[in-house]
Amino acid sequence: MFRFHKGVDVITLFHKPSIPASARVLTLLKQASAHASETATEDQATDHTHQNKFQRTEFQLNVTEDPPTGDQLRTILDYMGANSAGKLVEGAKDRDDAMSKLKIDLGKFKRPVTVDWMNGRAVTGDDESEIMSMIAQIPKEQETVFPKE
Repeated sequence: MFRFHKGVDVITLFHKPSIPASARVLTLLKQASAHASETATEDQATDHTHQNKFQRTEFQLNVTEDPPTGDQLRTILDYMGANSAGKLVEGAKDRDDAMSKLKIDLGKFKRPVTVDWMNGRAVTGDDESEIMSMIAQIPKEQETVFPKE
């Protein structure tokens, strides 16, 4: 059998260090990433409750202080739905309005925004349960198996 491994999921945090909510999300994502990459070793006790609690695959955390590009913003709006423009861009009524406002003033982009590009999800703000739900939905099995011909 041949196995093709899917790349690691990328989660991007559009971050602004001066915003307390953004700092909280960054800490949460760093902790989740660390827990996801933990593995049990032979030296550890047989109780693996901690690892089982965090059953999710590893992910690559990408933190940027830049606002999204036009293509990224369109994609995020697709993930969140048409009525989410105002959650992403200050004063935006719809997708087109969000795009034009962001072109005029990059500072209108509201942070933090956490995006799972591989699975098509995005979360605005620092809602821990929403972010953890998004991370938990990253598929644990990251490979596709093709039978030998």
